[in-house]
Amino acid sequence: MSPAYFGMVMATGIVSLAAHFLAMPRVAHALFQLNIVVYAALCVLTVLRMIFHTRRFFGDMLDHLRGPGFFTTVAATGVLGSQFVVLTAGYGTGTVLWGVAILLWIALTYTIFTGFTVKERKPTLDKGINGAWLLAVVATQSIAALGALLATHVGQPGRLEMNFLALSMWLWGGMLYIWMMSLIFYRYTFFELAPGDLTPPYWINMGAMAISTLSGSLLIINVSGAPFLTSLLPFIKGFTVFYWATGSWWIPMLLVLALWRHVYKRFPIKYDPLYWGAVFPLGMYAVGTDRMIEAMGFDFLGFLPPVFLYIALAAWTAAFTGFVLDLLRRIRAFGSDRQER
Repeated sequence: MSPAYFGMVMATGIVSLAAHFLAMPRVAHALFQLNIVVYAALCVLTVLRMIFHTRRFFGDMLDHLRGPGFFTTVAATGVLGSQFVVLTAGYGTGTVLWGVAILLWIALTYTIFTGFTVKERKPTLDKGINGAWLLAVVATQSIAALGALLATHVGQPGRLEMNFLALSMWLWGGMLYIWMMSLIFYRYTFFELAPGDLTPPYWINMGAMAISTLSGSLLIINVSGAPFLTSLLPFIKGFTVFYWATGSWWIPMLLVLALWRHVYKRFPIKYDPLYWGAVFPLGMYAVGTDRMIEAMGFDFLGFLPPVFLYIALAAWTAAFTGFVLDLLRRIRAFGSDRQER
């Protein structure tokens, strides 16, 4: 089981939220119900894997390519919490999931990056980094976004404190992106890139900026409940647009690279749980742009969220179809293996 499988929850949750904000309530609630089931199932499977495959589980955590995938558990928890808050006004459940996300973030951040730092044998840059590293940014920003959503429904001084934590996480996520993106861009341009190296999580290059846009937009909306944000408002607005513009720049680049990979190099397309890492950024771009429009009055961008919602729905449908077919194939293989025994 891939450590990044919680990307399925991230993708399903954000497409659900995009559908809600863009007036598709039935789709939003259907995906929400599905997401609860998927999240619960993945939690159980993860615990079972940790118990019965302990060595491999923790070995993956300290692997430079697989380790960052564990941050999907944090982001998935934050996105599901946001669904409870936005779709059902489930503030209690949202608060619990926010607390769980914070605990997971602390545990994984200091375990994974400490492990990467002190391990004796390390891969070279071209073999040890990919877009999945930016899941650490997405995890951080998911806590900021959920915290900002919850802050509007608590009294003072809790509202002030939650907004301050959301601001701090938003800023840290931005700094982390700058560090990691510098390494990833260097790897892009100065090392040979084979089609197999360009895995779907490279779409997180854009998704990390899209969720940073969302978190910044929610902070702008929350200004009235946290006076200290007023003095920072020009800065927050400027960086929110900076994040959105950076994410927008990545979209054509990633499309060109996808065509190079699958059309020019004829790299086969087959289901991989990592493809959920390409669905999530599309849905997040729709939500982040929609919230930025509300926060800053950029009505001239109003055409973008519906377009990306439909693209995200198409991508989610393709990934989910692949997941179901792969699951059926595994069940048939398991059944035939038992018959042979």
